[in-house]
Amino acid sequence: MRSSVAMLPGLMWPRTLRSRIFLILLIGLAFAYGLSFSVLYMERYMSAKAVMLGTLENDVATSIAVLDRLPAAERGDLVDWLSRGNYRFELGPGLAGVPDASSKGREIAGKIEAAVGHRFPIRIERIPGEVNRLQAHLTLSDGSPLTIDVTPRGVMPIAEWLPYVFAVQMALLILCTWFAVRLAIRPLGRLAAAADALDPDKDGPALSEAGPSEVAHAARAFNAMRERIAHYLEERVQILAAISHDLQTPITRMRLRADMAEDSPEKDKLVSDLAEIQRLVQDGIAYARSAHGSGEKNARIDLSSFIDSIAYDYQDTGKAVKVVGLVEGAAFTKPHALRRILSNFIDNALKFAGSAEISVGHDAEQHVVISVMDRGPGIPDDMLEAAMQPFFRLEQSRNRETGGTGLGLAIAQQLTAKIGGSLRLYNRAGGGLAAEVTLQ
Repeated sequence: MRSSVAMLPGLMWPRTLRSRIFLILLIGLAFAYGLSFSVLYMERYMSAKAVMLGTLENDVATSIAVLDRLPAAERGDLVDWLSRGNYRFELGPGLAGVPDASSKGREIAGKIEAAVGHRFPIRIERIPGEVNRLQAHLTLSDGSPLTIDVTPRGVMPIAEWLPYVFAVQMALLILCTWFAVRLAIRPLGRLAAAADALDPDKDGPALSEAGPSEVAHAARAFNAMRERIAHYLEERVQILAAISHDLQTPITRMRLRADMAEDSPEKDKLVSDLAEIQRLVQDGIAYARSAHGSGEKNARIDLSSFIDSIAYDYQDTGKAVKVVGLVEGAAFTKPHALRRILSNFIDNALKFAGSAEISVGHDAEQHVVISVMDRGPGIPDDMLEAAMQPFFRLEQSRNRETGGTGLGLAIAQQLTAKIGGSLRLYNRAGGGLAAEVTLQ
């Protein structure tokens, strides 16, 4: 059993083109979207950081100047008012800490020193603990200690609605990717379906040439190829018909000359050979006519009378052909084509089994099914399809009594297609072959 994915080095790669294009577009667009989001986030972070540091420098300078000019007794009333979200002022020496050598600490220390204007000696320390805290210690003009407790914000605050917006954007991204892939792959699906349904013997609808220029060009190329194939097959059949038709005149002359010759074993052999050649030519003409169609019109036939007349024609010549089961109902088809199909089936059954049985029934969709059955050797299952090809003979010798021309079933298949039916060969349980034609 083949795996549904193809293996690439270090990667499980989908096998279908639809999945591959979808995966490539989705990963590429998601990566580009994530990169854009990261760039915007970093830009916002850096802008907010610059604003925070700038505000810290300006506000701290003003706040320290105000506290330095106030009497010591009045400073406590303004400490909370001067504090901000990421820093606050404390009157006192603060907490004992350790020197901070981090880049963020040095950056904040530089801003505070610039704010103080080097008027007051300042010392920056990091306070150990789960929360990243810095304290700047300085002494005011009157000798009072002042501590600035700074809590740097390492992560930008995210709005509560932002994850929902991100999810909606990703859903739109997946939807647009799926729609683009579907739009791009659909013409390939139509082309594959048209190729699977390609049958030069049937006048099916041409592939639609609408759509983008590349799709229209591919559709036009496919339709042109279809017409060329049908033209080549028609030429082949015309050549076969022409050769078969032209051979009849010299064969007739040879037959007349052979009849005028004196009786001898050689004459009998020559007449027999000429008869075989004439049958081959007649089968070739019949095959060519079945490929082109005879222009016969559909007519309503009574199945019971139709099948009985075929069986009686064979019985009158001493052939073992009988109708089994009850035959009733009617069909709307080409009577002469159907008669030729059933006659070819019966001829094969008589040749290989010596007798034939005809039965009429209906399938699950109430289509008429006519079967010709025998108890001969049958055909190997792996050769049932090949048996309907032109000039195929299961018996590979050149003996016409056993091998035949190989055109009987091919003609039946051509005519079945012309009347809009379907043909099936299968081996019967207990031995023998059944040839079945279904009238649509």
